[in-house]
Amino acid sequence: MPVFFAEHAYLEQGWQNDVRIAVNEIGIITAIEINSTADHAERIEGPIIPGMPNLHSHAFQRAMAGLAEAANPSQSDSFWSWRDKMYGMLDQLTPDQLRHISAYLYVEMLKAGYTHVAEFHYIHHDQQGRYYADQAEMAEQISQAAIQAGIGLTLLPTLYCYAGFGEQTATFGQRRFIHDADHYLQLHQNLTNRIKQHHHQSVGICFHSLRAVTSQQINHVLAETDPTLPIHIHIAEQQKEVADCLSWSQQRPVEYLFNHHEIDTRWCLVHATHLDKSEVQRLATSKAVAGLCTTTEANLGDGFFPLPEYLALGGRIGIGSDSHISVNVPEELRWLEYEHRLLKQQRNCLSAQQGGSTGELLYRLALEGGAQASGQPIGGLRVGCRADWLVLDAHNPFVAASHSSTLFDRWLFGHNSSLIRHVMVAGRWVIRDKCHAADDQLAANFTQTLKSLFS
Repeated sequence: MPVFFAEHAYLEQGWQNDVRIAVNEIGIITAIEINSTADHAERIEGPIIPGMPNLHSHAFQRAMAGLAEAANPSQSDSFWSWRDKMYGMLDQLTPDQLRHISAYLYVEMLKAGYTHVAEFHYIHHDQQGRYYADQAEMAEQISQAAIQAGIGLTLLPTLYCYAGFGEQTATFGQRRFIHDADHYLQLHQNLTNRIKQHHHQSVGICFHSLRAVTSQQINHVLAETDPTLPIHIHIAEQQKEVADCLSWSQQRPVEYLFNHHEIDTRWCLVHATHLDKSEVQRLATSKAVAGLCTTTEANLGDGFFPLPEYLALGGRIGIGSDSHISVNVPEELRWLEYEHRLLKQQRNCLSAQQGGSTGELLYRLALEGGAQASGQPIGGLRVGCRADWLVLDAHNPFVAASHSSTLFDRWLFGHNSSLIRHVMVAGRWVIRDKCHAADDQLAANFTQTLKSLFS
């Protein structure tokens, strides 16, 4: 079994020195010793920290990053106008193109500090909305892309049935997404059988949103699937969604979800941007994870999640890069803090109650919540967890001169270029000296895909 030695490593109990880590043949940490020696171990040059889970991804959307930034004087741009442009891209997308986009993106994620991704996958059908001969054709491309990149994967096939609250008929632009609950369960079982053949990949349960499914469908799917799997749903992302839900049910979206379903640690509520005080309390108390995607939420003009109030109640969070307008762990985390500095005109808003490093607090919270939402043994350097870690560049002055108490803050708030030099997933180096073994081929495939989609 491989053994690694790091002079500095961020463990559950904080920064430790002279850390020896043993990893088994499938990439799980079997032993950790501190104040140890490097005898017969592979030496790691630079501090190591756990790799970050990315709890919310729509991989295909990376292809349109930056292409919805021109204003239309005849209308007010919003999430909904952006969505129409996204639907237009899907008119052409093929399985091979989805794989090329995803593989390139997943390597970008690794270089940015993400070592696991929860893929919220809802492109199920061909360009005419028909089933592929292989029902799992598009999902299989996601799985293969993750294998090619070397990133861990929680695949979240998504149930998507309707265009809006009250079982509104799906639109033409949504034709590639639509399943009924029984066909969804068939797909889910198909993927479960396939994915279990791959180490470090698993399947979860996913409902697109309350506007796209009914409570009856949610209950039916949960009754027929493994009761230990993570459950993801978009919710309360936009003010219009809240208004539409109130008009339909006289309840706000998060209020409705809690009133009709038992929400617990299995659940990840993605965005949950627009909450009243009661909803903040219920979500925090449930110990479900709020999946926050700050760069996407900012790009789409979604609004501000009430994070200081939520954290004060013990709420759990994780981060996702969502539409991939940015693929950058430090940026995703720093904007969780910065948006509240701008709102409150104060500094260190999120760590104010407990003191200490804002960067370390944000990183630790996102590790814990991301691991919970992924349903995998990840998110920390401890026995029984997967050996996923980042090696910060020991030659960078910000790293070389930092005390451990300031290292997270130096990285997250003081540097715009990547400080990550090497990345390990499941005991295997996937990024070495900031490079991936398949960089050139993946870039060529991605370039050709972009040309084909947007020529």
